[in-house]
Order: sequence, then structure tokens, then C-alpha cells
Amino acid sequence: MAYSKVVENFLRYVKIDTQSSEESSDRVPSTDKQRDLAKMLAGELGSLGAEDVRYDEEHGYVYAVIPSNVRGTDGDKIPSVGFIAHMDTAPAVSGAHVEPRVIEDYDGNDIVLNEDAHIVTSVSDFPMLAKCKGKSLIVTDGNTLLGGDDKAGVAEIMAMAEHLLTHPEIRHGRVCIGFTPDEEVGNGVAYFDIRGFGADHAYTVDGGMLGDMSYECFNAAGAVLTVTGKSVHPGYARNVMKNAIKLAYEFQCALPDECPENTEGYEGFYHVDHMKGNVEKAVAEYIIRDHDRAKFEERKAVFEKTAAELNKKYGEGTFCVEITDSYCNMREMIEKEMHIVDHAVEAMKRAGVEPEISPIRGGTDGARLSFDGLLCPNICTGSEGHHGRNEFACIQDMEKIVEILLNIIAIAAGA
Repeated sequence: MAYSKVVENFLRYVKIDTQSSEESSDRVPSTDKQRDLAKMLAGELGSLGAEDVRYDEEHGYVYAVIPSNVRGTDGDKIPSVGFIAHMDTAPAVSGAHVEPRVIEDYDGNDIVLNEDAHIVTSVSDFPMLAKCKGKSLIVTDGNTLLGGDDKAGVAEIMAMAEHLLTHPEIRHGRVCIGFTPDEEVGNGVAYFDIRGFGADHAYTVDGGMLGDMSYECFNAAGAVLTVTGKSVHPGYARNVMKNAIKLAYEFQCALPDECPENTEGYEGFYHVDHMKGNVEKAVAEYIIRDHDRAKFEERKAVFEKTAAELNKKYGEGTFCVEITDSYCNMREMIEKEMHIVDHAVEAMKRAGVEPEISPIRGGTDGARLSFDGLLCPNICTGSEGHHGRNEFACIQDMEKIVEILLNIIAIAAGA
């Protein structure tokens, strides 16, 4: 069956394994396989006729420009608009050997991905599926994630670029394109060349369902808890052994019961997402999140205070905490220039889409970029269920998002 360009792009891109790695996040890109997609995108942009196409050999970024076709002083007044998406997929679930499957005219019921393994995408777990009834979905075979986060955004930007470059009659200013590695491990824009990118402002295309838009995200930090125990023969351990694994669990229980599975909206959380250890030593890795800056600082203080209180009980140095800030809520910067949000809202309305502005319960490359001087709210991709086997994308919504991107460009050009 013939599909639109954005769908053709997406079905090709998801088959390229670009999973990033937390274990090697001290280098960018954290995995060399991300370069495979980066090189492909750079080649395709060049073939389409984009200018200043650059593939960053060292860090794997891709940049390109579609020059303004408005000459003279009128053209000088049009802001340069950027669009950014990340190429990597989450480390949580394999992104290798992805087998996308298209479901035409989705009936609104649970979707069996893998009957043998009993993997089902249920409407009760993913109520947003109700909005997709009657549309066409792209799902997995249940063995991998899909890669909609964020290859849907990549595919949409590429389809937008091809449309502009093959329709020179469309009036537009300078359009800047950027694809990043390692967003999923927190290093997406660690080496992003903002000056060379050249946009006055930009949008990350890295959201959820059609209509979603965000200019707020979490304030974020990572925390490492190291617990030092004392190992002795278990037969003679009474009043001597200190089991680091049990002590780490005691620390977890002492924190407020505010975790991802218990929170929503603007509510922040503590989340332990990795742990390893034995009796003598245990290390737990946490993420700490809150939209409100004051509450965020309070959360970090509670984390440290919990360790201090337990050290009084078990001895100084038993619990050691290291906290590192990751990114800040980009609202602090974007609300100073709300016209860029207004442009995206108007672009959705022109496409017949009702905007739904909500805070991101996560982060995007745009958060750090906004604080580094490139204001960058986030818009939808038409995919959901990210970071898991139940991830899906809606074909009609992806096509509509390409239209929204083109509308943003037109609005910036005064159309």
C-alpha cells in the first residue's frame, strides 16, 4: 500500500536501531549506531536540496537550512524558525529489529501485539487510543519499542522539509533543521551548535498526541545514593551485620510516597530507576522532578535530610548522596516571548486541531536550549506509549502535524 511521505519516512527510520545508553553517557553519542540514522538524514537533506547540511563527525548532530525565498527588506524581517527532533530511542526497551505493523481503520478495542507472549495494548491502560478510533495506527510486534519518540518527530520534519523544497511557490523565511543524539540519556544538546544552527527561535517536535503542546517542563535532577554496609558471616551476624540492600530499602521507604505511578499533572516525584548492590555496598540511582522551582529545591533538601537522619541511626557515612541538576523548567524563559507559543497555537487552529497546552511530565532538548538562549517550546508528534512495547503512532495525526509545521513557517512569514 502506498503511504504519505511522512509515513514512508517513519517506517524506514524505526528499523534503524538508535538506542542510546546510560552506561556510556559520558560520551556523545553514547552509542555509535545512532550515527547510522544521522548519516542517512544528512544524505537525504542534501539530496532534497537543503543547504548548509552538516553532519557532526565527532558528536553525531545533523544540521541543515532551507533558505528564505523572500528577498529584500521584507525577507530580513522574517524570523528564522528552527525545528529539532532527537534520533535516539530510550534505553528502557530494545530498539533493535523493530517490526512496525499498520492497523487500518482501528476499531477502538484492545490491540494484541504478540499473542504468544500475551502482550496487549489495552484501552484501559492507554485511554488516548479512544481518540484514534477510525484512524490508522502503527504498532510493534510486541518485542521492541516502536521509536515514535522521537522518530515520528524526525519523519515529520523531513516531510515538511521535502514539501517546502519541492514547492518553491510557498512564501517562507529561513528554516533551520536540527537532529540530536542522546536526548533520552540527558545529553541531547550537550554539544548542540546554537550559533551555527542559526534560528531565532525553535520548536522541538517531541510530544504526544495531536494537539499537545508544552512550554513547561520539570525542573530535574539526578541523585545517586550510596549505602555502605558491613558484611560478616550470616551465621554470626547478630548485632554486627549492616545489610546495605535493606538499608537502601529503608531509605526509599523514608521518602514521601510521591513516585511516578502516584502522580500526575503538576505533581512532582522521586523515582528510583536503577539499583545494584550486595550486603556490603548498594547504589541506587534516582531522578527528582518538580515543575515548581521552590518545591524542586525542597525535594532535593528532603532527599539529603533523609540520608542525614539515617546516618544518625546507622553511623556517619553509611548513607552518601550526590545530587546533580539536569535541566530547569523552560517556562521561566519562554513566557518572556509568548508569541512563539501563540504562533504554534494558531498553526494548530488553522489545521483544524484544538490545542491542548499542558506541562511536560519530563524534559526535552528544548528545556536546556531555552536556558542557553534558543527559546524552544515543544509540539506534538502523534505518537504515544513511549519507552515501551505498547508505543504507537497515528498516521492521520502525523500527517496533520506536517501541516502544522508548515503553518508555523507561514505564520512566521506573515501569511
